[in-house]
Amino acid sequence: MTVKAIPDGCDKIIPHIVVDGASDAIEFYKKAFGAQELSRMPSQDGAKLMHASIMVNGSLIFLCDDFPEFCGGKSRTPKALTGSPVTLSFYVDNTDEWIDRAAKAGAEVTMPPADMFWGDRYGTLRDPFGHEWAFCTHLKDLTPEEIGKAAATAFC
Repeated sequence: MTVKAIPDGCDKIIPHIVVDGASDAIEFYKKAFGAQELSRMPSQDGAKLMHASIMVNGSLIFLCDDFPEFCGGKSRTPKALTGSPVTLSFYVDNTDEWIDRAAKAGAEVTMPPADMFWGDRYGTLRDPFGHEWAFCTHLKDLTPEEIGKAAATAFC
């Protein structure tokens, strides 16, 4: 039997997020985003998750607990870093429903859903673990010129 160099479903970029409390994060993502848990790999003592995988809206996400002892003594969670420079973005069928469900589950809405000049309905939130998420629903196709004009109006 030949081993595949790239496992099925792993042929795209896969975000790998670090959280303080990976097991709790998985439960939050199930409630907030309808995530499907695919796997867990606990540490030897069972206290933390070395690796886990979930599926959110058809996209694979890896996550793990923070292990500063293996990273030069530095924590890599958004809370320890006082924020995240990365936003996990998803196109969904109804931005408002996704944002509302996540807010009810405990996420902080950082930008309420609104129709944007580039043709999407767009909103953002921060989960209880400090990760930033954006949800988009495409509303209309626009040319670059139309987007430019709409942007000029939006920023006046």
